[in-house]
Amino acid sequence: MPAERPAGPEPSGVDLARVALRAAKEQARARGAAAQQRKQARRGGLRSGARADGRDPLPLGAAIDRLITDRGWEAPAAVGGVMGRWPQIVGPEVAQHCAPERYDEESRVLTVRCDSTAWATQLRLLAPQLVARLNGDLGRGTVRLIKVLGPGSGSRQGYGPLRAPGSRGPGDTYG
Repeated sequence: MPAERPAGPEPSGVDLARVALRAAKEQARARGAAAQQRKQARRGGLRSGARADGRDPLPLGAAIDRLITDRGWEAPAAVGGVMGRWPQIVGPEVAQHCAPERYDEESRVLTVRCDSTAWATQLRLLAPQLVARLNGDLGRGTVRLIKVLGPGSGSRQGYGPLRAPGSRGPGDTYG
């Protein structure tokens, strides 16, 4: 029975190649592990030796790198690194007024919030250069768009508990 895949856009290009490479590596690893187990069973069980094998401890950085690669988290981890290096990428003056909030991997959109409308306008003008710089650092196509939010902008979460059904807001009361 094939594993169900989440609904969403089909991977293409580099993403498709990464998925295929990861699947091939997993299959090769599984075949190698099965062959190793058969070989050890013939020899009389699990033995330890002087050579490195899959049971040896790894340095923390190597273990984290392996986890990121195995799970396919390369792009989100790279974008997370960019968020940590934001002042070096955009400069200290821009970083003082604009900060990255989130990255949507599916749509490849980086959302940045600015502390004033003037800085939001400035960042909108700089967005094409920032996208090019980020894609040069992270890999082509990692960031497709920078969405710039001004101060206090965003979705409204609700209107409170006392709201008439079918009401359209203050326009109902004041004309």
